[in-house]
Amino acid sequence: MGFELLETVVLDRDMPELGLRKGDLGAIVHIHETGELEVEFVSAAGRTEALVALVPSDIRRVADFDLVSVRPFRRSA
Repeated sequence: MGFELLETVVLDRDMPELGLRKGDLGAIVHIHETGELEVEFVSAAGRTEALVALVPSDIRRVADFDLVSVRPFRRSA
C-alpha cells in the first residue's frame, strides 16, 4: 500500500543540508506520477521550514510506539 496525500510521515534519514534529522515529522503534500513525494516539514508554530521531494524509502509511516518531541531547528548553511 502506498502513501496517501496529507499523510503524516517520519523522515527515515538525516538531511543535514536542510537541517532535518531522522525522526522529524512531515506531511505529504503532493504525490508525483514518478513516485516522488513532496513532504512539508513545519515548525511547532506552523511555519514551513522545508519542502522536499523524497522517495518512499526516505520516509516511513508513523508507528504506535513513536513519541513526538520538539527540538530547535537550525537550517544548515
